[in-house]
Amino acid sequence: MPTSLIYTVVVLIWGTTWYAIKFQLGVVHPEISLVYRFGLAAACVFVFARLTGSPLRLSWRDHRIVALQGATLFCLNYWMTYLSTQYLTSGLVAVIFTSVIFFNIVNGRLILGAPVDRRVLLAAAAGMLGVALLFFPEIREALHDPRILQGAGFALAATYIASLGNMAASRNTQAGLPVVTVNAYGMAYGAIGLMVIAAIRGTPLDFDPRWPYVASLLYLSLAGTSLAFGLYLVLIKRIGASRASYTSVLFPVVALAVSTLFEGYRWSLVAVVGLAVLVAGNALALGSGRRVRR
Repeated sequence: MPTSLIYTVVVLIWGTTWYAIKFQLGVVHPEISLVYRFGLAAACVFVFARLTGSPLRLSWRDHRIVALQGATLFCLNYWMTYLSTQYLTSGLVAVIFTSVIFFNIVNGRLILGAPVDRRVLLAAAAGMLGVALLFFPEIREALHDPRILQGAGFALAATYIASLGNMAASRNTQAGLPVVTVNAYGMAYGAIGLMVIAAIRGTPLDFDPRWPYVASLLYLSLAGTSLAFGLYLVLIKRIGASRASYTSVLFPVVALAVSTLFEGYRWSLVAVVGLAVLVAGNALALGSGRRVRR
């Protein structure tokens, strides 16, 4: 597939999954919904690996890094994202997630040893200003309702953990590990981690048989996880983690459009300016990262 087509498909799928997550909340606890999601996705990818002849044998050292990728990208990241959507609109959660570009550059320096130029500092300031402007009404309301700040905290934590997962994914792609194999084991490790979280929290094993829950689960498992993550790792392999993460800048465009249509999200001038500043800051950060060989 052409890189541009892969890029577009990833943006469209992940831009709409933020809204689909809403239908996963309510009857079934978030960690249990995620066990279903990644367990089903892992099974599908393992079957696909068998059908396509992708090797399933990894060294113990590779398994450790793949397990780290699973714990970050397919476990803690999504669990905290699901928690955040209980307090914030799906579009606003998506906007916060665009800061993953900044986190990728910082973690690239700390973990991968990639140099950082001064433009990153300006991008960080722009990103912080954009988030503050975008959340200005919610920040004012948070003086009376701390639940909104709690949701933003979950979303930011999920974003940083996702960045750590991107670092692990970069290592795995640079090591030449097959994308299908990495995804299959990573999703399986993620599902196991979520089962551990559920057991520690004493979460009951529930299921919602109603069609909105089942349909959203299938969409999130097959398209939002199995397909989208496979394509995203292909992007990392082709154009690098920083350039691939630039897709996150476009997620809010899709997510906020969906949120406006179905959740009643209302744009204000301050929100529009905040989104523009946030996108500009992330684009500037990515512009610095493009010159860095990862």
